[in-house]
Order: sequence, then structure tokens, then C-alpha cells
Amino acid sequence: MEVTGKAATAGAAVDPAFWAGRRVLLTGHSGFKGAWAALWLSKMGAEVTGIALPPEGEVSLFGCLAPHLPLTSLFIDIRDAAALRSAVRAADPEIVLHMAAQALVRRSYREAAETFAANVTGTINLLEAMRDLPSLRAGLMITSDKVYRNDESGRAFVESDPLGGDDPYSASKAACEIAVHSYAKSFFKDRGIPIATARAGNVIGGGDFSEDRLIPDIWRAAQKGVSVTLRYPQATRPWQHVLESVSGYLVYLQELAGPDGDKLPTALNFGPATPENLTVGEIAGKVQAAFGITAPAGLENTEQPPEKAHLALDAGLAARTLGWRAAWPAATALAQTVDWYKAFNSGDDIHALTLSQIIAYEARS
Repeated sequence: MEVTGKAATAGAAVDPAFWAGRRVLLTGHSGFKGAWAALWLSKMGAEVTGIALPPEGEVSLFGCLAPHLPLTSLFIDIRDAAALRSAVRAADPEIVLHMAAQALVRRSYREAAETFAANVTGTINLLEAMRDLPSLRAGLMITSDKVYRNDESGRAFVESDPLGGDDPYSASKAACEIAVHSYAKSFFKDRGIPIATARAGNVIGGGDFSEDRLIPDIWRAAQKGVSVTLRYPQATRPWQHVLESVSGYLVYLQELAGPDGDKLPTALNFGPATPENLTVGEIAGKVQAAFGITAPAGLENTEQPPEKAHLALDAGLAARTLGWRAAWPAATALAQTVDWYKAFNSGDDIHALTLSQIIAYEARS
């Protein structure tokens, strides 16, 4: 796919020296974003313990990468407090990166109680297990760009905006933010251990095979030679490549674990450097064209659960406090994503491919 658009100047970088030999607990390592994080951390020499449910579906990025990942992989439900506590204690991590979640909006309408249990109770179970860890230096709990009370104004949200959430997924993530803040203040602050949250934009990238997500839906349609069916083609989102958000998390953790970690904000947005305001329909058109589908996307005619039409993040605070800023514009993120799926379709070495995209991101300028 041809790359257009100018990349932003790279900001603060992930530091391999910090992660080499570091004991890291990564929850959700079997998921799309978690598998990218696991590979990047392993590449840098981190000693990773992953805790997650087994990956869903017949094919997954984690399944492709697992033979090449030198990590301890534990399939544990974070809602099982006793099993989780035992595993966390055995890992004795210095750094905790919590990504495990029920992350699908439409599924949250079907499985509301399960979504709250995974996203709120599961996070609390993890925080409880972390309370007496002897080596812990910092923890980062990943929530969502959807934690804000969205009035559909189209204004980019900043970290001080009110939290909210109409759908069960968004509400569960907003509730998670409140729980993490309480635990950070009540149980970790006096020990000098920063516990923070991160809110990232809509991530895209190779290896996402989840249901009800735009790029995987387009890829599945392309395998059948048909156009994709869209639910909300005019909706706008803060699109960014998965490596942008993961790099933000890792840079944030580096600083949280440093001597001035307690002076950092306790929540940060990670989103595009400049909002490009691309709609779902525009993204679909570009990706379908790259896959050789010429027919326009169709429109879902059945009644759909409501979703917010406009969502944007202001990542200025991350730039000011961490020096972090997104480097890949939407065009580059889409090109990297389409190239990954094309290589996957061709039977290429997925580990080598995914690693090469991490190396390309590290070398961005």
C-alpha cells in the first residue's frame, strides 16, 4: 500500500536499556495489543510473565508469535482472585502493564455483567494482588478513549474532562478509572509506587482478528471478495497504529518507575499528534481499495446498539510531561496494517514480519 502523509518528528523513545532484564507482568498478552507488547518487550530482553484468557478464534496474533516468545504464559481468568494472586506473587514483577479486558462495545451490550466483572472486578483483583509485592516499582492500567462523558461536541477530550459512558463497555472503563485512582491513593502512594491509567485511541494494525472491528471486518470481507458492511460510516475516531499506543505505555512506565514518577499525571491520553478526523467510511474505502475491492462499502440496515458518532483525544499532556507524541500519520498506520495482512495472506513469516514493523517504528524520525 502506498504511504502518503508526513510523519511527525519522533518524541520520547522506548528505552531498551530500561527493559532489559526487567521483570514485567503483562496481562492480556494473548490479545491483539497485548501480543504486540509481548513481542516488543521480549525483543528488548524483558522477563515477561503474561496472564490472560486463551486467544479467541481459530487464528490469533498471539498464536502466530507464541513459539517465538520467551515468556511465561499463564492462562488465568483475572476474575479468579485466588489464582491471579498466586500467579502475581510468583512472578514478583517490578513493572505491571494491565491490558486484560473485555474490549468490544457490541459484546458489552450482550454481556454487560461479564464486561463489568472483567473490566472492574478483574482490575481490582489485580490491584489487590499487587499490594504487597516486594519489588514493584510502577503499574499502568489501560482503559480506553471511551472513558469520557461524550456529549458529541466533537471536541478532543483532555484528561481533566468528566468521566462517563453510556454503553456498558465505556461505563465499565470509566468505573475502572475510579477504582484505580482509589487504590493508587489508598494503598500505593505511601509506598512511593506510582499507579496510573492510560487512555488510547482506536488502534489498528496487523494481527487483529476480533469480531466487530473495522479492519478485521474488511479483511474478512476481502477474503470472500465482497465489500464490507458498515454500521456507522460517518463516525470519526482517533485512529492510530497499535505501536503508537504501546510505545506510549512503555515510555510512561519508564518515567513512572523513575525518581520523579510520583510527580507525573496519574492519567494520560495517547492519541494522534494532529486529529485527522477520518470517518469509518473513509478508512474503509482506503483499506478496501488496498485489498482490491472496488465496490463501495454497504450499510448495515438492521437496528444496531447505539455508539457515539464522534470521538477525539488531546494527547498534549503526554507530549508536555513525557515528550511522547505519535509519529505515524493515519496513512502510514494504514499502510503498515494492510502490508501485514497481505503478508499474512501470502503465508509469510509472521514473527519476522511483526518484528520488522517494530524495528521500523523504533527507527522512525
